[in-house]
Amino acid sequence: MSHTPHELSEEFPNDAEVLHRLKVSDPHFASLAERYHVLNREIHRIEAGVEASSDERAEVLKKERLSLLDSIGGMIAENRRVVVQDN
Repeated sequence: MSHTPHELSEEFPNDAEVLHRLKVSDPHFASLAERYHVLNREIHRIEAGVEASSDERAEVLKKERLSLLDSIGGMIAENRRVVVQDN
């Protein structure tokens, strides 16, 4: 399978350190990131034609991915502020 787009490292290219820190220190964030990863791979398989899905199902998955991305982005932004305040 080709490169999977929308990986968190691509969505937040300037926040690799924050992503890593949150994944190892915050179980809730790690759970969200894992769910995002699984969902993103499923969407990629559907879009690549490897896995069959109705258009409605694909849209539901994309909306869930976007919601997760919003939650993850908020947590990253909050943690980024904490890092700036600590320095």
